[in-house]
Amino acid sequence: MLRLLLDTLTKGPRTIDAPVPDAASIAELAARVAAVGRDRLGRSLSIREVDAGSCNGCELEIHALNNPVYDLERFGIRFVASPRHADVLLVTGPVTTNMRAALLDTWRAVPGPKWLVAAGDCAAGAGVFAGGHGVCGSGAVSDLLPVDLHVRGCPPRPIDLLSGLLALLQVADRPSVSDAG
Repeated sequence: MLRLLLDTLTKGPRTIDAPVPDAASIAELAARVAAVGRDRLGRSLSIREVDAGSCNGCELEIHALNNPVYDLERFGIRFVASPRHADVLLVTGPVTTNMRAALLDTWRAVPGPKWLVAAGDCAAGAGVFAGGHGVCGSGAVSDLLPVDLHVRGCPPRPIDLLSGLLALLQVADRPSVSDAG
């Protein structure tokens, strides 16, 4: 054990470098999301994120959207603490029995027009948690609520989340079909 610890301290961790994001394409994509959001909503896009029972892998990628690389706030996109201030409900993880009621209450609190995004493979159909004893039904968010967009991946990359938001804003009609929820 001591040898392993010494090797790690002297040679460093055994990992590969992360891919370098293309700053120009990120800036262009984020600017388009901001512009389409302003055209659609007349203001910036507000997102409320709910973890319905995930492993937190998706949350790490969602938090990356606020880091200096992506910096969504500079484009007028922001995460909000209250569902009453949100346009988009971003759900991660399979819906668990303990989070079912909280998710439904949060969805009802989002004012219309509103959109629901299921982020990650687990939100689309329980992913690795499929068949688990704590998973509500199939675990898919779409079993409980009308999902406007699925962003696949385990976890989805921040650039995929940003691309998904742009696609949602470009094709979604106002008021949204989800407004009835």
